[in-house]
Amino acid sequence: MENVLPVSVLDLVGLHPGENPGSGIARSVDLAQHVERWGYTRYWLAEHHSIEGLACSATTVLIGHIAGATKTIRVGSGGVMLPNHAPLIVAEQFGTLEAMYPGRIDLGLGRAPGGDFATMRALRRDLNQTGDDFPQLLEELRSYLGPARPGQAVKALPGQGSNVPITLLGSSGFSAQLAGMLGLPFAFAAHFAPEYLDAAAQLYRDRFRPSELLQKPYLIVAVQVIAAESDAAARRLFTTPQQRFLRLIRNQPVELLPPVDSMEPLWNEFERAAVENKLGSAIIGSSQTVKAGLEKLVAETGADEIIAVTDTYEHEERLRSYERVAQVAGQIVMAEPTLAQKAR
Repeated sequence: MENVLPVSVLDLVGLHPGENPGSGIARSVDLAQHVERWGYTRYWLAEHHSIEGLACSATTVLIGHIAGATKTIRVGSGGVMLPNHAPLIVAEQFGTLEAMYPGRIDLGLGRAPGGDFATMRALRRDLNQTGDDFPQLLEELRSYLGPARPGQAVKALPGQGSNVPITLLGSSGFSAQLAGMLGLPFAFAAHFAPEYLDAAAQLYRDRFRPSELLQKPYLIVAVQVIAAESDAAARRLFTTPQQRFLRLIRNQPVELLPPVDSMEPLWNEFERAAVENKLGSAIIGSSQTVKAGLEKLVAETGADEIIAVTDTYEHEERLRSYERVAQVAGQIVMAEPTLAQKAR
């Protein structure tokens, strides 16, 4: 069989205005069950705190819920913000998930707070933290997930020896460099920081050192994708994530809002430029347009896998988009098998 482009899902569990979180979570379960049937590689859930309109704060709880409702798709974090948590707790939680759903759990790790300064304080984070201690936290976490060492005083139980696969996430060069040096997979957040994608991808490859886990770089690119029956229809659906980012920069709730015919009455020139910059890597259009966009992205970055962020107002539109993306990805042939394909 030909080696086709692996595609995955990144879910922020978006809510409609006034919606009970349980309804949004139920939509995520339904989406995960659909994309599993369509051949998606993994289903990742983000960690965000105190952001009205998102229901993804308890990331490990959601991972267990989604994994329990599916059978084969990998489920994980995109990502757990490691400085928010004691490494031992993360190891215990993911070790437990791996024990419950063996061979299906991913641990994606980031170093951002996932919230503002007041939220950092509520999370008991030092407000002077810069994320520079991330390598030390990562080393400690890996010691709890790997084989126990002689004389090791503290062990993660479950977790010790589980070897839950770790992917480093980033939106700049810091984690790209670290992932390369440690021989780990790297996932770049082009769905909100597209301007740094090319530089981070190159830095990751330049700094990569083969490890026991990975013999060559493995780059995952997260990108906004909406596929519809026509370019015009997709662009209209895209006004929902555009409104979300507009409200984000205005420090307003980021619920999913219905699409509009034009964004022009809603933003000023400064806001328009800011939103378009954040969504600069978005791939929006018909199946043919999306296929061309994905092929261009893979050719320019050397991406081994795409993780699609698709937030439409109507759940059915979201399902149809992910189905179209699966069909399109099945037509994009990779030069050789990727890590995701070898693991199947």
